[in-house]
Formats: sequence, structure tokens, C-alpha cells
Amino acid sequence: MKKVTYSYDEAFNASLDYFGGDELAARVWVNKYAMKDSFGNIYEKSPEDMHRRIANEIARIEKKYNNPVSAQEVFELLDHFRYIVPAGSPMTGIGNEFQVASLSNCFVVGLDGDADSYGAIMRIDEEQVQLMKRRGGVGHDLSHIRPKGSPVNNSALTSTGLVPFMERFSNSTREVAQDGRRGALMLSVSIKHPDSEAFIDAKMTEGKVTGANVSVRIDDEFMECAIADKEYVQQFPIDSKKPAFEKTIRAKELWEKIVHNAWKSAEPGVLFWDTIIRESIPDCYADLGFRTISTNPCGEIPLCPYDSCRLLSINLYSYVVNPFTKDAYFDYDKFRKHVALAQRLMDDIVDLELEKIERIMEKIKADPQSQEVKGAEYHLWEKIYAKSGKGRRTGVGITAEGDMIAAMGLCYGTQEATDFSVNVHKTLALAAYGSSVQMAKERGAFEIFDAKREMKNPFILRLKKEDPQLYDDMVKYGRRNIACLTIAPTGTTSLMTQTTSGIEPVFLPVYKRRRKVNPNDTNVHVDFVDEVGDSFEEYIVYHPKFLEWMKVNGLDTEKRYTQEEIDEIVAKSPYNKATANDVDWLMKVRMQGAVQKWVDHSISVTVNLPNDVDEELVNRLYVEAWKTGCKGCTIYRDGSRSGVMISMDKKKKKEAAGDLQPCLPPEVTEVRPQVLECDVVRFQNNKEKWVAFVGLLNGYPYEIFTGLQDDEEGIVLPKTVVKGKIIKNTSEEGRSRYDFQFENKRGYKTTVEGLSEKFNPEYWNYAKLISGVLRYRMPIDHVIKLVGSLQLKSESINTWKNGVERALKKYIVDGTEAKGQKCPSCGHETLVYQEGCLICKSCGASRCG
Repeated sequence: MKKVTYSYDEAFNASLDYFGGDELAARVWVNKYAMKDSFGNIYEKSPEDMHRRIANEIARIEKKYNNPVSAQEVFELLDHFRYIVPAGSPMTGIGNEFQVASLSNCFVVGLDGDADSYGAIMRIDEEQVQLMKRRGGVGHDLSHIRPKGSPVNNSALTSTGLVPFMERFSNSTREVAQDGRRGALMLSVSIKHPDSEAFIDAKMTEGKVTGANVSVRIDDEFMECAIADKEYVQQFPIDSKKPAFEKTIRAKELWEKIVHNAWKSAEPGVLFWDTIIRESIPDCYADLGFRTISTNPCGEIPLCPYDSCRLLSINLYSYVVNPFTKDAYFDYDKFRKHVALAQRLMDDIVDLELEKIERIMEKIKADPQSQEVKGAEYHLWEKIYAKSGKGRRTGVGITAEGDMIAAMGLCYGTQEATDFSVNVHKTLALAAYGSSVQMAKERGAFEIFDAKREMKNPFILRLKKEDPQLYDDMVKYGRRNIACLTIAPTGTTSLMTQTTSGIEPVFLPVYKRRRKVNPNDTNVHVDFVDEVGDSFEEYIVYHPKFLEWMKVNGLDTEKRYTQEEIDEIVAKSPYNKATANDVDWLMKVRMQGAVQKWVDHSISVTVNLPNDVDEELVNRLYVEAWKTGCKGCTIYRDGSRSGVMISMDKKKKKEAAGDLQPCLPPEVTEVRPQVLECDVVRFQNNKEKWVAFVGLLNGYPYEIFTGLQDDEEGIVLPKTVVKGKIIKNTSEEGRSRYDFQFENKRGYKTTVEGLSEKFNPEYWNYAKLISGVLRYRMPIDHVIKLVGSLQLKSESINTWKNGVERALKKYIVDGTEAKGQKCPSCGHETLVYQEGCLICKSCGASRCG
């Protein structure tokens, strides 16, 4: 039977009605989650169709077991995202016959045995790409790679260390993530590794390792040495009793570098590794293949090699009865019932995932490539299939904690709110594990369950203390899932639940959007703005749950209040002093540590700080996180990483703007310095390999040279050369010449003379034109627009022009609006530059290149 299709407008309008007029939620759902085929045909009209699809598939699995839950019961849990919210991969993939993809959100890869070889590194690189193309985020650890300067048995003689391989894995992510495909990567390393300092510094170089999150695995010994200012021994291999290499460092100095880099650039994150391993239930089975080695990109799922996890969130706000009133209470009975069902649904999704993996493997078998080409991918999925079936790991989490706390009349960050939150999470853990034990009784325990292995695990002992009967039943019947819980960032799904995500506080109860003044244009351009252009008007938007509080308290939600009136209203609300910029940061970290004791995996949470905090506060927060039992911590300081966290405080921005002199032209250096730092950017022009040399003055592009890379007339450079210097020399006759000089890994300098002589004169003239524009400081996005608008005669030079655009894009400040350009997915002029790529702020689509 032919499936019914819907136009974009039909789906959007139906979804708009579903979400009660929330245009952003409707657009996100249509663009990211509505079932589509590869030709863009839409097969679902609104989220109701999606939830029916998911419910029917889960009910099909339920029929395999005793006491099956019906499709209607599942649908009622999912409908309007009220109680249970599957994460993006399950939501997109369950019952989707048009997509051959995994339902897992996250994976970790890593080879057994000695993986310190080029063959092993390239195998990991391939496995990373194969998983990302199926929509998975990937994590892997680099502690197995020998440190820089170690002897190797090949022509290089010595090892390059970790950093070049960080760039390799990062570049693979950027490649596979193009055109809106998912491609998130976590790279980690042990602090015990002698190259950990170089790893920590790698992202401090702008433009480097832009396709990966990086985190350092920090052990208790290092933290103790850092606090007491003692020496710490690094070694390779990191776990060897007879290491081949040892290095003694002052732990405090390296710790201060971690703190400084986190303060300055929001990375690295830290993973408190001994806490993770000590608390990990899967590590009770480490010798059976479940030894945790890294985490997924957001850090909330520590995983062993080739294990994966599917995610689901429970909407905590929905269990508050009489929200925002003095009679508000939390319905623990309904919550326990729904948590048990959520754990059951997650176990069903494991079965659905195994079916998906079987389909992936069948597709690989049918692919026309040779066995040599596709064998590695097939074996990868064999390993994942085996590990997923053996442990049946799940990731039940929560969303809307901040809204739940506000609805209960509590203030986020206070001890009272933290105590309440911990009780909710304890209830969740007991109900989820009770459900897993009941399923073991009905369906069978996970394959390698052994109560004796787990008897000293701290998390299991907490369950035993709170519910002895649950523990006795677990010993008797086993457990269906090796681990059950996490708290993941819910991202765009929070837009559709119209709540805050994870255990984060609300960012702003009141904020601003802008809308085109043209009354015939109904498209809302979601943006936080301070300055309003002629074609836009500014209007107030309320956080949906803040709006509910207003209604409960009899406030007119249609009135256009003055800023002073809004400030007064917010001050009286439960969101006052509870936003991300207001909370007591130390209290927030303590809350994370307290909640962590009832989460068997980990918690993805960030601490958002104002720009003016000092490094000592970052240090205190990290130390407090370790002491209170957090498994990891990430800190973002306002402005520390462009496009990551940008303050929306209009008053502060205006005060800062008052210190500037916008009428003055940018500072121009007309006389070129003899020596300029230089970036090397490679690109293709009509299948020919070209190279661009971008001269930099104070980090800003000042000039550009481009030419062919070949063995005779062109420019010959090692592939590892990405930086150097452009030196201007003058001959005795007064003729200028530009030379490129670079330094190899042994410190020897090589000079390529006469860059200008190696160019086709026509390309050279255009390059001089572009360099002149750069020299006089036209904004980079305007330069790119100018280059793109050049009407050039030959196809070859037009292709060259595209390469020049790509070379310059990396220098655009993250967050810069691509004015006049429309998103190819949703059609809105809401594109911004992020790390050289265009990202749509309305629908999340991305385009690189």
C-alpha cells in the first residue's frame, strides 16, 4: 500500500497546532524528526503520527514477552511529550523503513591488545566514521598511543605523539558531519600519559581539533598531588607495572594549566576516572569485555569498547500536581509506575536496536564492494551486536528538572531544592532497577549477570540499603540490564517538551525574539538580539513554564509589559535567582554530586559562569566536583568559546558597547611587515590539488597566495605542514619576492622561494585584489561574499574562486550571521557561521565546504 505523503507546509501547520502555536518546536520536529525518505518526502503530519509509529513498534516487541504492554498504553506515555521522551536516534529510527541506521545515540570504540600502530589507529578512524554515518556519536581514548619521541620501527624513527592523531580523528568527524549528518566525537586521555599536557593544549590553537570534544581522565592520586603540591609520575604504558617510559612532574603545575585552559576556552573537560570505575557496575565484568575506557561525546555514558546506549528521558514537570501553587506536590506513585514502564520500553528498544543492526549487516552484505573493502565495517557491527545483546545496557534519564523545582515553589540551587531533587532521583533509581529485576524474572537476566561480582559495588550497596527486598530479588532472579540510568542533554527535544533540559536551571524565563516587520511574512526568526534593524521588530517571549506560572497567578500574558514591569514580575516568580547566570555555582556542583550517587552511568551538566570570574573559581569548582562525587565536570565561561555561551544580558552588552568607539575605522597596517605568520589551506580545483597560503597579521587574514601543488612547476609541501611564515624579500634590482618558510618536526627550516612566480598570472591578479581587500580590514564574511559575486569567465577560475572562499571561511568569527542567505532545509535567513560551517539556528541543519 502506498504511503501518504505531506508537503512541508502541511506538516508544519499540523505540528504548529500540535505545539500550541510554538513555531520553533514545530519547525524542529518537521526538519529533524518527521519520517522522510532520501528524496525528502514527508510521511508524518505531526508528532502524533511519530508517537503512533513508535508505540506500534514497541508493542510488537512487547508481544514477545509475558504481560505485554499495549500500543495505546505506550502512546499515552509518549503523546505530547508529556511523560516519556525518546532521544533523537530512537525517535527518528524506530519503525523507519527509509533509514538504515542505528537507534543508539552513542558508542565507544577501542581495540583489544596492543593498539599502538598505524594499522590500529587507521582501523579506529574507520570505525569512528562508519558509526557516525549511521548517526552515532563516538568516543575513544588515546592513552594507548606512545608518547612523542618514543622510538618506532619505521622510517620516521620516533613517534609524533598524540596530537597529530587528535587532528586526524577530528578531521574525520568534520568530514562525515557535513550536510546535517550527525558526527560528534569525544577524545580522552589519561592524565598519567606523558603526552597529556600536549593533549590539554591541543585545542588552544585556533582552528585545531575543531571536530572533537576533549576530556582528561584524572585519577585520585593526581588530584591529591595537585592539591598538596606534590610530584606525580606519568608513564607509558599507563597501566604497566614495568613501564617503558616514566616522567616525574609537579601535579599542581599541570592542574593549573587544565584550569587555565578551561577558563580560557571551555576545554578540556575533566573525567574523574577513579570515581567512574569505582562506581561502575559494568566494570564488575571488566574481564568479560566490559572494561570502561572512555565516554560518549557528551560525557554521560562511560562505555567499554563496542558497547552503545540508547537514551530516553522522563519529563519531571509532568508529575507536579497543582504546579506553581501553594498546594503543589509531586506524584511519586505515578512517577514510580511510569519509571518502571520507561525501563521496560528501554529494554524493548534494545531488541529493536538488535533488529536494526541485523538490517545494517544485511545491507553491508548486499553492498557491491569487495569483501576486503566492506569486511571491517561488517565486523564492527558484529562486535556491537554481541556487546549490546550481552549487556542490554539502557539510558533512562530525565528532563525538566529546573521546571519541576520551580513548579514545586522551590528555588534552584538551595539546599531544600537539592534535597528534594536527590529524593526524586533515588526514587527513579529504585523504580528502574526494580523494573529491570522484574523483567529478569519474566524475560531472563542479561547474559553474564553474577550477583557475587557486584556485591561490593557502591551503587548496588546503596540500593540494598534503601530496599533490601529489591536486592534479595536481584540476587535471586538477576537483572535484565547491566546498567540502566543516565542524565543526558536533551537538546532539541527540550524545545518540543517546552521545558528545560537535564538537571540544568532555566536559562532565561523571559527573553526576546525578533520578527520581520512585513505583516505578510509569518516566519519567526528566533534570535536573541540587542540591536534591531529597520526590517525587524523586537518582542517578548516567555519560557513556556514561566507563562504557566503567570496564568496561575492571574497575570495578563497578552499584555506588552515595560522592561521595568517584566523585571518586577520575574522577581516575584519561582524562577527568580534560579537561572543559569544566577545560581550558586558551588551549590550546583554539590547538587550534581548528590544526584550522581543515584545515577549508575554519569550526568552531562555544565557550569555556566560570567565572563569576569577568575581562574581560582574554576579551580574551586573542579575540586568541589571531585570531592562531592561527580564523575565529570565541564565549565563554560561567558565568551570563553565563540558561539558556545553568549550572554543575553542587554544591559551588560550596552555597557560594554559604551566603551567602544564604533565610528572609528578598523586599524589598518598599510606597510606590510617583512615576515607574517601563515596558515596553509589545501583544496581541489577541477581535480587538481591546490594550496592556499593565508598571511596573518595579529591572527587576522592580511593576504592570500594560491597555487598548484605538483612536482615540477608547482609547490611541493609535506602534508603535515599547516603553518609557516611568508617572508617578503627585495632583490638588488628592487623587485619584491614572497617566500614561504616552514619548520619540520626536527626543527630544520625549509624555504620555498618565489611564491608569486609559481602562479598563473590571472590567478595572481585576483589574489592581489583579494589581498588588498583583506589588508584594509573588510569583514571576512563580506570578503567571502565579494569573492563569491565575482563574474569570472572560465570554469577553472570559478572553481578556484570557490577554493578561496573555503580557505577564508575558517577565519569568520563564530556566531556571525550569514545575512541574505537562506537555510536550504527550512528556508529561513537564520544561518550563522560556526567553525567555518553554516549552522541554521531555526532547524539545526549544517553545511560545510
